[in-house]
Amino acid sequence: MTDRSRLCAGSRTEPCAEDLQAEPVTDARGLPLSIDTASASEAEVNLIEPLLDAAATPLVPGTLIDDKAADCDALRDRLADRNVDLVTPHRKNRVRPSKQDGRKLRRYRRRWKIERTVSWLHDFRRLIVRHEFYWSLYHGFAKLACIVMAVRRL
Repeated sequence: MTDRSRLCAGSRTEPCAEDLQAEPVTDARGLPLSIDTASASEAEVNLIEPLLDAAATPLVPGTLIDDKAADCDALRDRLADRNVDLVTPHRKNRVRPSKQDGRKLRRYRRRWKIERTVSWLHDFRRLIVRHEFYWSLYHGFAKLACIVMAVRRL
């Protein structure tokens, strides 16, 4: 009997027994622009740039609002090269001085729109409890959920 968790290390079309998380990117109204699925054990800091690359529109957001998990100076610098301003509250264990003041953190109050979009994604049962053995099927259902959400908003 083979170890199923080992099968996910290769191509994304192979069987995968890991837990997955779906990360959406939304516009200012909460409409999903892009969604990407990755292993649940991977850090969110490593998921942001591939998520922006997978966006369906060529529009680059001027401001990216995220939670404390994305507070990383290296990520801020990489996103600044793409003309994206990362707005996150600082972690308590931050050693270096902060790179943004309280005025930018006022935009963080709009994060409820992103959380609302995530709760809309939980209306789709296939995204809450994973029944698919293949990563590509789960990813396809996540994309389909975003399409259905966009059509409902029209």
